[in-house]
Amino acid sequence: MNNGPQNRTKWRDTLYTVIFEAETPAGKWFDILLILSIIASVIAVMLDSVSSISLQYGTLLNSLEWFFTIGFTIEYLLRLTCVGRPFLYATSFFGIVDLLAIIPTYISLFIPGSQYLLVVRILRILRIFRVLKLVQYMGEARLLMKALRNSSRKIIVFLFTVMTLVIVLGSLMYLIEGAQNGFTSIPRSIYWAIVTLTTVGYGDISPQTNLGQMLAACIMILGYSIIVVPTGIVTVGLSQVSSGKQMRSCKECSAEGHDGDAVFCKYCGAPLKKQEE
Repeated sequence: MNNGPQNRTKWRDTLYTVIFEAETPAGKWFDILLILSIIASVIAVMLDSVSSISLQYGTLLNSLEWFFTIGFTIEYLLRLTCVGRPFLYATSFFGIVDLLAIIPTYISLFIPGSQYLLVVRILRILRIFRVLKLVQYMGEARLLMKALRNSSRKIIVFLFTVMTLVIVLGSLMYLIEGAQNGFTSIPRSIYWAIVTLTTVGYGDISPQTNLGQMLAACIMILGYSIIVVPTGIVTVGLSQVSSGKQMRSCKECSAEGHDGDAVFCKYCGAPLKKQEE
């Protein structure tokens, strides 16, 4: 008797295709419906935070909240049902996001009393995390996430270099300007260096001496020159991951991003060729 993926029933395979395979017509319609539901639920949460709207339409917004929560709960349970390894999906990033999208509404039922109103409001804000669910339904977003993962080491080196620069430049500005011109400490000077290097320029602190202004000008020019570096890193990564390779998902753990010729899942080891049968 065969075990594992071979024992998957036909309805679970069909359900998996609809929920996780966006390339199929049913999968596309499912994703569109889910995206519209997520957007509508987030808009409802934001409208509920407006006092005038909440007073007038509070009952309607509360009913909509429960409607969306029940719908997302059914979706979450269906996802756990159709994957071969539910625990892996439940503990994945998107599995946790799915849980955060529904659990605050249920928790609010068990926190009665006006003295806990602030806690309930905080829990309601967590529903905004539903917007993160949008990412998993967009092929372009998947490519971007994979490109960021592939470029993570280069980006880390770049951030370390920028951190070193702002520490050195902030310390120099502290020596040049001093406390009398607002640079009261090295951390505050580093804050100024970050604001200047990123070309934000709040203006709450500014150099007063000629030497300090010259250094500030150099930092501004340096900021324009290095701001394109992470863009170039990610662009190269995008060109590599979008070179025509098919994005496939694993039926067992729902992990995505496998190459078209991949035989086994690179996360759980389950065979991928079963998806094509």
